[in-house]
Amino acid sequence: MAESKDKPGTGRHAKRISSILVTQPKPANDVSPYFSIAEKYGIKVDFREFIEVQPVSYKDFRKEKVNIQEHTAIIFTSRNAVDHFFRICQEAKIEMPAEMKYFCISEQTANYLQKYIVLRKRKLFVGQRTAADLFDVIKKHKGEKFLYPCSDIRKDDIPEFMRANGFKFTEAVIYRTVASDLSDLSDVKYDCIAFFSPSGISSLFINFPDFEQNGTRIAAFGPTTAKAVLEAGLELDIEAPQPNAPSMTGAIEAYIRLHHGADPVKEKKNVK
Repeated sequence: MAESKDKPGTGRHAKRISSILVTQPKPANDVSPYFSIAEKYGIKVDFREFIEVQPVSYKDFRKEKVNIQEHTAIIFTSRNAVDHFFRICQEAKIEMPAEMKYFCISEQTANYLQKYIVLRKRKLFVGQRTAADLFDVIKKHKGEKFLYPCSDIRKDDIPEFMRANGFKFTEAVIYRTVASDLSDLSDVKYDCIAFFSPSGISSLFINFPDFEQNGTRIAAFGPTTAKAVLEAGLELDIEAPQPNAPSMTGAIEAYIRLHHGADPVKEKKNVK
């Protein structure tokens, strides 16, 4: 874990975390680990998306000269990819054939896919969480012609794997990831900011080019986000997932306990 070298409770870690900015949308309901942290330790938790998804118009998609119907399998890595793929299909008046195969990066994405189609189990293949989890499954389907609907900003792992293993493979950009307008956030003075993608780091500096970390703790989910934090010249304090903290909230709580020895019962009494 690439974090500050100061000992627990000293230096930049000495100040207790009393506010956290999560660079994701606010959860739709009150059942969230972030709200549990807020209640346990008397911490203010705010949510704000640092990136926005913009659709690629059907007119622009046609310029890519991608024939969806020529493919026999589709790889989905997110809900955004599912939504925008079927938006394109609707505008193009394309119905997915019953024999189409779907490869989803996670169970969550696979379940979301059912918003648009009725799935037959033999046509659906699901990974555990990452693209690497899906590679062993994809290898068993060498004869398929794969389509990968994605953003203009995406990881290289899937394209590199497909090309290295000689798969018939087409990449189609169907939405774009851009920095949100954060001008109403006149300042970003939080004790901790949690990032989930390199795009979030880029958005921070697009909106606040003179941002200085000072005492703010930076949390990052995933190795590519952690790398972006360091490349931006920031200090990485909290990194997830970890063996003992597979989630961002778990990593943040572990940090609080390590550096502040926080007693959740005691902290809860301080919540006004």
